[in-house]
Amino acid sequence: MPPHRPPLDAYERERLENVHPSGWRNPPPAARYTMVVVGAGTAGLVAAHAAAALGAKVALIERALLGGDCLNVGCVPSKTLVRTARLYAEMRHADHYGAHIPADSRVDFAAAMRRMRRIRARISRSDSVRRLGAAGVDVFFGAARFTGSDTLTVEGATLRFKKALIATGARPDTPAIPGLAAAGYLTNENIFDLTELPSRLLVIGGGPLGCELAQAFSRFGAQTIIAQSLPLFLPKEERDAAQILSDAFARDGIEVRLNTQAVNVRVHNGQKLVDLVSDDYKSTVAVDAILTGTGRVPNVEGLDLEVAGIEYDTSAGIRVNDFLQTTNRDVYAAGDACLEHKFTHTADASARIVVQNALFLGRQRLSALTIPWCTYTDPEIAHVGLYVREARARDIPVKTFTILMHDVDRAIADGEETGFVKIHVKERTDRILGATIVARHAGEMISEITLAMVAGIGLRTLAGVIHAYPTQVEAIRKAADAYNRTRLTPTIQSLLRRWLEW
Repeated sequence: MPPHRPPLDAYERERLENVHPSGWRNPPPAARYTMVVVGAGTAGLVAAHAAAALGAKVALIERALLGGDCLNVGCVPSKTLVRTARLYAEMRHADHYGAHIPADSRVDFAAAMRRMRRIRARISRSDSVRRLGAAGVDVFFGAARFTGSDTLTVEGATLRFKKALIATGARPDTPAIPGLAAAGYLTNENIFDLTELPSRLLVIGGGPLGCELAQAFSRFGAQTIIAQSLPLFLPKEERDAAQILSDAFARDGIEVRLNTQAVNVRVHNGQKLVDLVSDDYKSTVAVDAILTGTGRVPNVEGLDLEVAGIEYDTSAGIRVNDFLQTTNRDVYAAGDACLEHKFTHTADASARIVVQNALFLGRQRLSALTIPWCTYTDPEIAHVGLYVREARARDIPVKTFTILMHDVDRAIADGEETGFVKIHVKERTDRILGATIVARHAGEMISEITLAMVAGIGLRTLAGVIHAYPTQVEAIRKAADAYNRTRLTPTIQSLLRRWLEW
């Protein structure tokens, strides 16, 4: 089992002092708050800051650490490790870039984790109690429970509110595998506590979390296996995108077992023995650590939501309408506690909707959001809008324009030719329905497509946007140029020839 907490070095002391100071005493509550926010992850912090900046009297309640998963056990630590792991992979292939492979490029996993803690501590300053206090937010640590339709308690204090926001997030959905708990396992909540690299790692689950950390730990030097119960990993993505990533995993030495379930775990001679079943084939693998990444479930228990008249489901989360209002008209929800797309940027966007709708009688709709997402593997896989299968299910005719990254000058120069830009438009129009990008910097590139969709800019217009050369995002302009060429029908070409010959 890994330690329950990372080493209490200077970085950890700074982070903890920022996100849950020792000796903290909750302030005396105000007579009534304009808004009480339960949960101080991304959604809760965004809402609290925004509401306070607009002049509202705001209380923020957190039972553990400010910053929630993203800062403490999610996006920030994982992407920090992904970057270091990518550097090691590049050093091993230095000859590919016309450089010499370093004579001593051994992995210092402890140093990588120390860097992660340093960066996490630095970013925690933005989510600190000090910053919230300066913004005028009353911070309460403890477990919140509703005691009425407009009241809740925390640590014995009663807080009365005009409006409330539930932003309690989600937690790992641990698979019920016999022997797993006794053997010990990792989730995103404790894997960043490690100080030593496990020599052999089994990742159960082929979603974004499992794929990102499997590749990072493999590049650090861990012998890594992914066991995915489905016949494919990243099941929501387009198959050619997932296949490119599968090939990349093979190059990194990751063993991927699809249609495979872990059915039992036991410990023998200090190692974990995991029984795997694929169809009728049974096998046993010996590993030093097991990481589960099979999804997340909303944190809705223990809040006494029933007392406040708030309906919820332990799997789907808090029931909200398109305005993010719960069945209690004065209580809203945002982020992972109620949304299907459990992304930090979606939590941020939903919190902003709540502030407008709750405090200013706004009518902003969740369904109006255009939400991109990205899996931060190498290459990255980013997507926004509709997939072709979704468009066809809605009887929307689709035409797709695809540019391979090996046709993009900057990608060739960077030695990052794997992947593509694929943009879907409604047939006979330039209206963008969706896009998938597979590239080293796909997460950065997808924003241009997202902006175009939100602003109603068609693919024809993107062809006229001057892109700095050479950049990998030029692939988007190339896709737009490909669309423009389809407008040159035989009739138009004939007319052009006559004009030019005249």
